[in-house]
Amino acid sequence: MNRTDDRLLPVLLICAQAAVWPGAALVRGTVPAASALLVAALVAGAVTGALALRRTRPVAGLVLVAAACALGAGPLPTGAMAVFGTAGVGLALFTVAAERDTFTAVLCAVALAVWQPLQNISLHGLSDRDGLDLVLTALLYAATCGAGLLVRRTRRARSAAEHLLKRAESERHRLPAVERRRMERELHDVSAHHLTAVVVSAGAALGLRERRPELADDALRFAVETGREVTRALGAVRAPAPSREEQPPPEERLKSLVDGFRHLDQPVDCEIGPLPEGAVADAAFGIVREGLTNVARYAPGARTTVRCRYGDTRTEVVVTSAAPLSGAVAHGAGLGGGRGQGFLRSRAREAGGTLTSGPTAEGGWEVRAVLPGRTAAPAEPSAPRSYRVAQVTAAAGLVLQPLLPVLVIRSETTSGGGQVSVGVLFALLVAAQVVALLWLRRTPRVAQGALFGLALLWPVAMATGGYTGPVLLPPALSMLATCVALAVVASRGVVSRVAASPGAASRGVAGVAWFVRLGRVGAGRAVPRAPEGRGHGRGSAGSSVVALAVAVHAGAVVGAVLERGTALPLWAVVVGAVAGVGAVVGAALWGGVVRGRREAADRGSRDARLAAWTGEAVRDAWAERRRIAAGLETTVLARTADMVAQAEAGRLDATAERAREALAAMRALLDTVRDGDGDGETKPELRPQPTLQALDLLAHQCRATGRDVEIRLTDRVPERLPTAVDLAAYHAAETVLAAGGEEPAVLSLDADGDTLTLTATGVPRAARPAVRELLAARAAALGGTLDTGRPGTVGLRLPLAPVPNSNPTPPPTPPLTPTPTLKLNSNPERER
Repeated sequence: MNRTDDRLLPVLLICAQAAVWPGAALVRGTVPAASALLVAALVAGAVTGALALRRTRPVAGLVLVAAACALGAGPLPTGAMAVFGTAGVGLALFTVAAERDTFTAVLCAVALAVWQPLQNISLHGLSDRDGLDLVLTALLYAATCGAGLLVRRTRRARSAAEHLLKRAESERHRLPAVERRRMERELHDVSAHHLTAVVVSAGAALGLRERRPELADDALRFAVETGREVTRALGAVRAPAPSREEQPPPEERLKSLVDGFRHLDQPVDCEIGPLPEGAVADAAFGIVREGLTNVARYAPGARTTVRCRYGDTRTEVVVTSAAPLSGAVAHGAGLGGGRGQGFLRSRAREAGGTLTSGPTAEGGWEVRAVLPGRTAAPAEPSAPRSYRVAQVTAAAGLVLQPLLPVLVIRSETTSGGGQVSVGVLFALLVAAQVVALLWLRRTPRVAQGALFGLALLWPVAMATGGYTGPVLLPPALSMLATCVALAVVASRGVVSRVAASPGAASRGVAGVAWFVRLGRVGAGRAVPRAPEGRGHGRGSAGSSVVALAVAVHAGAVVGAVLERGTALPLWAVVVGAVAGVGAVVGAALWGGVVRGRREAADRGSRDARLAAWTGEAVRDAWAERRRIAAGLETTVLARTADMVAQAEAGRLDATAERAREALAAMRALLDTVRDGDGDGETKPELRPQPTLQALDLLAHQCRATGRDVEIRLTDRVPERLPTAVDLAAYHAAETVLAAGGEEPAVLSLDADGDTLTLTATGVPRAARPAVRELLAARAAALGGTLDTGRPGTVGLRLPLAPVPNSNPTPPPTPPLTPTPTLKLNSNPERER
């Protein structure tokens, strides 16, 4: 919001205050004194200036507005500060709640709610209306503070969603490169150890053939065994098997990095917790490596502390070194290029965080980075305890300031009547309504019933306490809580209905073209539809709740008006009450529906983009894996097989020659891998469809965007699956995960006779009708079944026998290697 917008509301408040006073007085023919006009002008100028800067200095602006209104309320007549004292202070408090943390907002609201009645007592003394004033003031500030906190939470949720999408987009382009680096590293290991060893051993045996003929037999046996091992290793490169040795997780990489610097006689203490894979782990590793390198360059021998903590909202990476040792020579001081700090900041910024560095009080150096946590929300600096203590002290001082003149009030001025104050009764009713609202999420029906019952007690409290104020004010206060409850329930209902409706497929998971392209099967088959009885039941129940709310609050209004007495006929009072209450309740419902639709649209758009980017990333990485695997099959594996055949035939010269050819082919393939896509990027329509062998890539991408996914594969799954079943099972797993959610998910694959079973747990959104229809269509195309009976669990059973008239099968894929149990989220790094 720009500066013009910030000035608009203060100008409108000045106009409103001028219309109330002195405008109303001038209309009545009363001209205020010049001194009063001067005071009003000074107060208006101070309030306007403070509110115009409320976004940059919200707390200071709130204090200035409240102080100016308090100073003006003394010499000015009643109503002269009415608009500034309510709307002006409320606007300042709203800005504090929207721009600052929750602790500061609640502290300001409580301090204001206590300070304003005390200030009123110090100016006008005690009266019977002080209790009511306290209730109205507390309601105003609570509603204002709550609205500001709601706006702040909405902003944070939107910002978190944007950060999540940015992380998903960056990981979409990163996953193919990760897969390429993994295969390059493993191909290098095969060439550096296995094939090179065969070439060396065969060459040595040939050179010593005359003097030591037994070496030839050993070299041939070694070539056969190593050739078979190369075939197994290259098979693992093509289709990574869960039983193979996993790469270390990010925290183990960091600990290995620390151990490497310790071997250089650099004392390093570390406190490193589990880290997620992806951009956050890469940034943390680069920051620690650069920090330790700088310490080794400029302060060799200085004790260093490394701390990495991964939390829900933030990841802290801190590298702190002590002062350089006296007499230590920094041999590497001139090796740096002076760009390290800039690279560190850019690395942290790309990961969605911030980085600061500078000297410590002890003469050392500290690098501190704050990166996103599990929720992908932007990291916020936490306030130190001393700052909180100062806040509480300042608020207590402001609250206690009006008590100084109150202490001189004589006790006999206090009312000693035995009648319960109406303010106390109203305060108790408001407290009960607040408690009911707090229970709205857990038990909405009970909470709404409690609110309806409390609404009927407000006219009773008015009669018992002798209330003489505006007759419609107490019923309006009771209606406020009911309207909040109805709006919240309506918003949640819209979100759930939109997510559960079959039309949500076009907005969310099922609406992505790549997501349903393979699922258009069995045009003549019947697809199960979601049961519709529930929706109608909810609609009728919602209508009855709305009608009951209108009836209860209209009855409360009629009772209050009739108890006070009126000249209007009864039917006019009833019609007016029903019309007014109905309009207010309808406005609340409309606001809840609008908010729910907006939230559902944002969530659907986010889920669709995440699903699309996840699918693109997996397909690109799978295409990269298949491209390299094709090179292995046509070059290295063929020459390795020839090498084994020559060794088994006892031809040592040919074995050595085939080993050299396989090694040369491997190095040529490595050059192709380093060049990326080789001849060019594969067109999307030519990319091979992922199968169950790509589940590790799918889980990798899901974890990189903040969701833990575990894949379990039993040894009962056949080595080779029918292509249609292989593709359908993968797309079903993709559909389940693309439904969205932040819960840890587990995908289990098992086979029982001639049936493949896919069970997904921790996926409550996958049971929605939109997702259920897609899964049912995939299962029905192969004659399978779908089970969504258990909460948060989806089961899919696919027959392994071929189904007639099925879709054309795509190109064949390598066989699936079954293993006991694979837990992918136990290895966050997995950049193979």
